[in-house]
Amino acid sequence: MELGRSIEKQNDFVVKLAKHVMATVAKGSNLVFSPMSINVLLSLIAAGSSSVSKEQILSFLMSPSTDHLNAILTRIVSVALANGSERSDLCLSTANGVWIDKSVSLKTSFKDLLENSYKATCSQVDFATKPVKVIDEVNTWAKIHTNGLIKEILSLSPDSIETVRCSTLILANAVYFKGAWGEKFDAELTKDNDFHLLDGTSVIVPFMNNYKEQYLRAYDGFQVLRLPYVEDQRQFSMYIYLPNDKDGLPTLLEKIASQPGFLDNHIPNHQIEVGVIRIPKFKFSFEFKASDVLKDMGLTSPFTSGGNLTEMVDSPTIGEDLYVSSIIHKACIEVDEEGTEAAAVSVGFAMYMCLRQNPDFIADHPFLFTVREDRSGVILFMGQVLDPSQHD
Repeated sequence: MELGRSIEKQNDFVVKLAKHVMATVAKGSNLVFSPMSINVLLSLIAAGSSSVSKEQILSFLMSPSTDHLNAILTRIVSVALANGSERSDLCLSTANGVWIDKSVSLKTSFKDLLENSYKATCSQVDFATKPVKVIDEVNTWAKIHTNGLIKEILSLSPDSIETVRCSTLILANAVYFKGAWGEKFDAELTKDNDFHLLDGTSVIVPFMNNYKEQYLRAYDGFQVLRLPYVEDQRQFSMYIYLPNDKDGLPTLLEKIASQPGFLDNHIPNHQIEVGVIRIPKFKFSFEFKASDVLKDMGLTSPFTSGGNLTEMVDSPTIGEDLYVSSIIHKACIEVDEEGTEAAAVSVGFAMYMCLRQNPDFIADHPFLFTVREDRSGVILFMGQVLDPSQHD
């Protein structure tokens, strides 16, 4: 399966996942998460699983084999995540980390995959007697690899400490993105305006304004705006999917989820003259238990006792009883006149058991957004803005 088609299939999974998160854990709130980060973690789990768990993950991710998944990841790393020239206005980095209990060894083939394909760092730790130290290590790792945006992915609550204490293995992925707009917004043109909420009320928030030609296209019932970031050998863009109706986001989401290939088939490729582009500044974070959402969507085998993570560890007896107890995910994003900064961390715990007026684009009501690498089609971040006045 060629790369473009494979990523399009993964993007269809992304939309289904986003719809489920919006309908369950993100009801009525702003949302941002990294589908790519969750995909990487699931790919790692698939590579370390045998039989039922592996097949269920592959079916879930619409991939024919773990070799295919790993090949896709390798291509993504080389295309989308390749480090560009040293510059301060464009940065995308990703990291994978593994912490394994000192009483267990990683299987050689899995360790080779982690280090060579996933460029993961592997550490042996003492989960049982030093869980707080492990939490500190994972949080420090997350802080470093998100440029300080996510300072804590694991808390020191009694439940969190107990989860770590009972773990045999922790898998983690971090993604960090910073991009300056190809055409920055003039801060002097930023003005307060009404943003219309889904419940019919409105809030006053600062809007960025632009009157230059834009990548904008109108479709039946909605518009899509593409805002390119500066580029090197890669091309990143933010896409905003704005329904025509102020309360039209749920209907638009249904349409996107019901049409395979929707995101890849609705890309404005040509600049046109516009009246005004008006977009709210926004900044927020979102955290959720991704494993609960994945289980609700039908991915259950890796999360049940006897999850058969036999390809991860060097002991068949331990591997047969290993399962993924939970996956937590946290992401944050800030969009302003200069550009976008966003980060995400996913952590999985393995345990035993015609004549027309120039169009305007006024994003003054709830909308969807994605941050995408256009040459590969990889979606780095996706979310919804329901109320830009809410922030950390």
